[in-house]
Amino acid sequence: MSEEYKPLLAITMGDAAGSGPEIVAKTLADPEVRAICRPVVIGDAATMQAALEITGVSGEVRAIEKLAAASFQDGIIEVIDLHNIQLDRLTRGRVDPMAGKAAYEYIKLATDMTLAGECDAMVTSAINKGALNKAGYHYDGHTQLLAELCGASNVAMMLVSGKLRVSHVTTHVSLLRAIEQVRPERILTVLRLTDEAVRQMGVAEPRLAVAGLNPHSGEGGLFGDEEIKYITPTIEEVRRQGMNVTGPLPPDSVFLRTYEGQFDAAVAMYHDQGHIAVKMLGITHGVNVTLGLPIIRTSVDHGTNFGKAGKGTADPTSLILAIKLAGVMCRHRRRFSCPS
Repeated sequence: MSEEYKPLLAITMGDAAGSGPEIVAKTLADPEVRAICRPVVIGDAATMQAALEITGVSGEVRAIEKLAAASFQDGIIEVIDLHNIQLDRLTRGRVDPMAGKAAYEYIKLATDMTLAGECDAMVTSAINKGALNKAGYHYDGHTQLLAELCGASNVAMMLVSGKLRVSHVTTHVSLLRAIEQVRPERILTVLRLTDEAVRQMGVAEPRLAVAGLNPHSGEGGLFGDEEIKYITPTIEEVRRQGMNVTGPLPPDSVFLRTYEGQFDAAVAMYHDQGHIAVKMLGITHGVNVTLGLPIIRTSVDHGTNFGKAGKGTADPTSLILAIKLAGVMCRHRRRFSCPS
């Protein structure tokens, strides 16, 4: 197997009323991106053409009906065109059910193509949950939607920013509900998914850290007993199974220790605990990875940025990093599955 393998990536355009099409246009003009993958956009060709004009990026949009028609030439953005945006009806910067419905259709097709093995991975631009729900698709975001499309019952969210990788036991639920969900079965699932993902990112023997739920990890039960009842016994169990796991560690220091290289990934107990740590490193420098799917999926770690939609000023860094990480994961998957 050649180290020069360039994975074929299905890149969803995202919400047409947001900055997604513009960051896709900017990203695919980056020579480093073209050097590491074969990209095809799942979206609306007319919207992508408008994005080129808004951003001033040089290039050409080429609408195709099937993946087999793609040539992957530099300077050409090839779009599997679903013809599902009426530009004369679109108001950028506002929640629009038309854009929400179209975004769902991009995700559905990209998922189907990747599940079928036509693409090596999918990379998603931002969607708007309000637009998605107004269009009749009642999901709390990409993770729940992708789990359903893939038939995956146990998924988790990981955020990656440089040297910091953080997975989450719970995400889009209230804090009260999150505490109720911090239980051994779920913690065990996320630890296993995290270990597997970090290996696929190139770490042969992952060192994982687990954050406590309570201040000071409960301080021996003084500030809460979830660590004693649920988290510590689960860590002991996975250690017996051979995983290298440390914790529960105080949440106020575990992420810095992970960033400094003491661990290869940290497991957060709830949404903000992990998200704040990663986003402190830069709002456009994170990548969202869905763990537990039968496919590789990475994504931008930000929203549709309605405030910059149509202005050409949105930062494409997160999408560029998502594509690079998808490439790394694809190459390591091939290394594990293909004889050399």
